[in-house]
Amino acid sequence: MKKIILMAVIGFAGWSYYQNGMPGRSSVDQQTPSQPLAPDQVAQSRASQVVPKFRCDGRQHCSQMTSREEAVFFTRNCPNTKMDGDRDGIPCENDSRF
Repeated sequence: MKKIILMAVIGFAGWSYYQNGMPGRSSVDQQTPSQPLAPDQVAQSRASQVVPKFRCDGRQHCSQMTSREEAVFFTRNCPNTKMDGDRDGIPCENDSRF
């Protein structure tokens, strides 16, 4: 009889442990949406989570950039940049720093 009670207690403890979440799992992993998101909702939620590394501050030339990633951002998002002379979408092609 003691073995049955012990097995029941161990089984209940394991079930309770599983239901309440295992250590190491984040609360994000445990959340499940009640309804799947529509594609436009997914795009909106991803867009709201993106934080740009750079901001337009008036720089226009490759010599003012610290990385190619920064130059690409400025070329795509900022007005009056002078970093893509041949207009092929690749800024600062001749800059040996990148």
